[in-house]
Amino acid sequence: MPEVDLVFPRAWVEFVNPADEDEVMRCDLTWLTSSYTCIFGQGCAGIYADAPDVGCCTLGAHFADDADEQRVAGFVGMLDENLWQHGPRGREVTTEDWVEVDDEGERKTLTIVVDGQQACVFQNRPGFAPPGGGGGAGCALHALAYVLDKHPLETKPDVCWQLPIRRTFRDVTRQDGTTYTEVSIAEYDRRGWGPGGHDLDWYCTGNTEAHVALEPLYVTSAPELIELMGRPAYDELARHCEAHLRSRSALALHPADPH
Repeated sequence: MPEVDLVFPRAWVEFVNPADEDEVMRCDLTWLTSSYTCIFGQGCAGIYADAPDVGCCTLGAHFADDADEQRVAGFVGMLDENLWQHGPRGREVTTEDWVEVDDEGERKTLTIVVDGQQACVFQNRPGFAPPGGGGGAGCALHALAYVLDKHPLETKPDVCWQLPIRRTFRDVTRQDGTTYTEVSIAEYDRRGWGPGGHDLDWYCTGNTEAHVALEPLYVTSAPELIELMGRPAYDELARHCEAHLRSRSALALHPADPH
């Protein structure tokens, strides 16, 4: 089925962060209670038609900051040929093997072209069968997390594990002159990619094909949300999500969900 429209009625909730009275969390209940799940390798068509096997990893990942890059660097040094298809062979990894600078001077993961398909250098392609076993398509850093018994959010660049949850910050001044920081937790839809997002050949968040989870997003992505919000704020969010699901308001359901 085609994607749903980008604009539709949504239900939002605002509450003070229990761990920080200067923060107000603004959360999209419609998105967070949806049945969305990543379907990479299970029907994902990729954001570009000429690279259907690499999901949304076509353009590489921009680092949030120096700390993000340095954290990932520590895990890149743990990768071997059984986990990383396109890593260097017979020598130690260097920064040039996995980092590049884009046209705006921003640092990001290197992209390479294999069999005509561009993707992040950490993206192993279908048919990857290393001599030590394992393999298959997918992110080498994601695979490393399971080897280390960690969650992938610990080993991957921030933007990779956050997508398609979007966290934004806004400074707000109330009419009485007091201020707070608004932290929004919402859907990273096509618009989140900038003007080029409208040119993507396929995108997941508004596609019925990706709204197939048996549990709502706030449950399936609890580790990511806790990392983004903190545990106290997540617990408060979960309470509001549960109440929202009980209400089952027709104007508050994601249109890509099965009804």
